[in-house]
Amino acid sequence: MRDEFGSMRAEAVARDHVFAAIGGRSAVEAIEAGVSVRKVWLAVCEEYDVPPKRR
Repeated sequence: MRDEFGSMRAEAVARDHVFAAIGGRSAVEAIEAGVSVRKVWLAVCEEYDVPPKRR
């Protein structure tokens, strides 16, 4: 995430943004709940329109 968003924004996205695709949780909460990192990353990519090439 740091490569895509920069270190400060990546931390905010991971901690503060709630993603419907991963159960209405933040990325941090989802990973702590056992959701795969790949699934979390793909939810982030969808939400923030990360181009497929960088996913």
